Amino acid sequence: MNFRLKERFGRKFDEEIRFFKGWKSNMRAVGSIVPTSGVTARRMASVVDPHSGLPVLELGPGTGVITKAILERGIKPEQLVSVEFSTDFFNHLSLRFPAVNFINGDAFDLDKTLGAMRDATFDCVISAVPLLNFPMDRRVALIEDLLSRMAPGRPVIQISYGPLSPVIAMPHRYQIAHFDFVVRNIPPAQLWVYRKPH
Repeated sequence: MNFRLKERFGRKFDEEIRFFKGWKSNMRAVGSIVPTSGVTARRMASVVDPHSGLPVLELGPGTGVITKAILERGIKPEQLVSVEFSTDFFNHLSLRFPAVNFINGDAFDLDKTLGAMRDATFDCVISAVPLLNFPMDRRVALIEDLLSRMAPGRPVIQISYGPLSPVIAMPHRYQIAHFDFVVRNIPPAQLWVYRKPH
């Protein structure tokens, strides 16, 4: 096995160990026992409009697989605001992507967490918050809060591992669309998009 391949496998193994430790220490804040696959991360990042001039909000970056995909989409690191609840993940991410605006905080309290950026308008939200671990009223409140921070018509994309949208339908308050089912993820992932109603 050549050196670069060994290095890549070593980095992937380190990420999975770090993710598992994070999952074990706070099962409520982590939705899966392995990191999101690169395929899933790229599908999620595909909703980003790199030409909008607006920042992107990422929730629950974990080991940074989705962060990397967002940056590869063409977003400048300083245009990415990423909220991570786990201090261990936050410290790791801050070293790995030093120019990204990482915030160690709670996605369910964004006014406090975003601080000076609380009034920013975002192009889109890429969320890996494990919504199924929280009560329905908190899930709905989070989606509505996120949509209030976005440019009109722009999406919140959410990963989930259940067969249905993790947020119940409320067509007068937000629209739900199934975006993708990614088999090449462990476990297979459902991607959902939420938008403000027209």
